[in-house]
Amino acid sequence: MPIKPEIRRLHKTWQSGTGWPQRLEWLEIHGLRGWGGQRIDFKFPIMAIVGENGAGKSTIIQSAASVYKGKDWKTSKFASDFFMKTTWDELAGVTIKYGYKLGTDNREGSIRRPSDRWLGNTDRPERPVEYIDLSRVQPVSVRAGYAKIAKSKHTEKSATPFELNRVQRMSEVLGRHYDDARLAVTDIDEKRSVPVVSKQGVTYSGYHQGAGETTVFEFLDADLPKYGLILIDEIESSLHPRAQRRLIRALAEICRERELQIILTTHSPIILDELPLEARLYVMETGGKRQVISSISPQFAMTKMDDEAYPECDLYVEDNAAAVMLGELLAFHGMNVFPRCQIIPYGGVNVGKSLGQMVDKFPRPSCVYVDGDMATPIGCVALPGGDAPERVVFEALADKNWLHLWARIGRDISSVIDDCSKAMTLGDHHEWVRAAANALRCSGDVLWQAMCAEWAQHILSAADAKVIIQPIEDKLVSVTAS
Repeated sequence: MPIKPEIRRLHKTWQSGTGWPQRLEWLEIHGLRGWGGQRIDFKFPIMAIVGENGAGKSTIIQSAASVYKGKDWKTSKFASDFFMKTTWDELAGVTIKYGYKLGTDNREGSIRRPSDRWLGNTDRPERPVEYIDLSRVQPVSVRAGYAKIAKSKHTEKSATPFELNRVQRMSEVLGRHYDDARLAVTDIDEKRSVPVVSKQGVTYSGYHQGAGETTVFEFLDADLPKYGLILIDEIESSLHPRAQRRLIRALAEICRERELQIILTTHSPIILDELPLEARLYVMETGGKRQVISSISPQFAMTKMDDEAYPECDLYVEDNAAAVMLGELLAFHGMNVFPRCQIIPYGGVNVGKSLGQMVDKFPRPSCVYVDGDMATPIGCVALPGGDAPERVVFEALADKNWLHLWARIGRDISSVIDDCSKAMTLGDHHEWVRAAANALRCSGDVLWQAMCAEWAQHILSAADAKVIIQPIEDKLVSVTAS
């Protein structure tokens, strides 16, 4: 999905290198909930951490919350707030190391619990931290102390109205117009505020709001001070897909305006889809060990988290262009294995390297493919041609005067030759399909599949195809044997 303007503006500002004078750059967690010192890098102002339940996502954001101290002890978060010793939970030999930026300086620190107490709290850097946990999705009516308000005769004693821009953002995220919003305090309990909104002339409170409305209200009410660290657990909870997308875009604008750092956990492919590759981290437990994989695709994340039955063999490729190339290769040269496999884009090159190292430990037979323009990592197979899929297919077809591509897409042969050849003059090969498809007035997906089909059927040799198919056949033999 194309990156939306809000994310693009944030990305551009971030890459300029002129902002975010305070930021958490990495964490290493040792001795907590199965973590063994793995490095977690934060390479974008909004980072999404995804993984199965129990993988350790919450441990990451709770550790991040423990890194900084507030202006006083009351506003500070402590590791002891999140990681408590109990009859069942032994805490000893725990270390949370961190690297952070302060101005132009890169610094490191740690908080530790070698035995019976936490050390290093007084040495922590100072920064505003807002930790938003799952209590936000609890209906107002069942929160502690709120039933008393509803059941007593009460009046509104005072209220804090939302600024106009917050009301507008709430309207944008939820896709409906709100006239105003406020946090009201009653004469029954001055410590418990009640969200109140007005929509189409009707006013109603959190006692009668849906969980999604209350969630967005409290997101936008949260204190998001400049340069602050905002930590959000399961951001998508109670929100429908459009609201999830709009919330991320709203947060991207706030993040850019205030130079915030936002770290969130999620199980939603929609949240991942809104963010660039470098903003996605997957926490995976394999063989009792955790691994943090960066730059993953939404498809990869959902495949790892979904428990539905899948085909017998998973084929991992870098992106959609490689997926179509491999699919057409199998459709012509590997008809016997094609129906038994699914092809999954994984995202960045480093993900392919990590998958190759772990592929033999996956619960389902898998093969990992990388584009031919890079050295082949351990455990991986290079796609044919020795170059990026777009270059391989375009250049091979150009050498053959584009063969019967014109007939496959139903366009004039001269237009196909001219427009595809012109697209190849662009410096970025990732733009070739889009440029040619626009000129030919057809879908990029249709054009690329037609090109890959023509290449696989008429240009790719059986010997080169066999190199790609043999690892799949070997995996499927092991499935049959078992």
